[in-house]
Amino acid sequence: MPPNNEQRRRALADAAIALLASDGVRGLTHRAVEKIADVPGGTASNYFPTREALLVAAADRVAELHVSEMESASRSGLGATRDTAVGTLDGAAAVAAANGVWNETTTPALLVDLLTDSLLGAATDRRDRYLAICELRLEAGRRPALAAALSSVSASMERQTQALHAELATPVSASAIRTLIALYTGALFTLVTTPPDEIDTATVRGLAEAIVDGALPGRRNAPGTSASPTG
Repeated sequence: MPPNNEQRRRALADAAIALLASDGVRGLTHRAVEKIADVPGGTASNYFPTREALLVAAADRVAELHVSEMESASRSGLGATRDTAVGTLDGAAAVAAANGVWNETTTPALLVDLLTDSLLGAATDRRDRYLAICELRLEAGRRPALAAALSSVSASMERQTQALHAELATPVSASAIRTLIALYTGALFTLVTTPPDEIDTATVRGLAEAIVDGALPGRRNAPGTSASPTG
């Protein structure tokens, strides 16, 4: 067996994700992964000896990509989300949001915009990745090892999300963050199982507003904010 190469391992995991999205769990075989990754026969089984190992590798790769994006968002301070959010605020709150200040007034609007951008990207540009996760979650009910791996992945993603909120000093409690994650996951399932041509920004924003309303009840349209046109 040749020495492990991290780049090749990732390429194989990416191929597994693509197969899960296009063909489901039944289409995931070592040979199919090798064909998509354009590697010699036997390579996939060298890295991942069983189909379950391939499934776990796909789950781990999704988590790796998610964490990388979260870290990128943290480094940028989520500045790209502010322009739209500012439009839903008045006076001093708009100035605070424009400067990226996460407080009791600005946070709901900033979160709506952040979640809109995230959900829209997940349902379009990163659609395969999250279709794969849907397949993995369904298969996990029949595979305890995969269920354990997905549980670990979910815990890691929650820790990363909690850490991002802490770094940005958002006034969102740990329990509210867990609610945000649960509602986001449900909205994401709805979107990735919806035909792409039926997805538009207004629909996604409506889902984001519902998520924030569910996790932070009564705060999105509190004094100092303006109700969103789609709210």
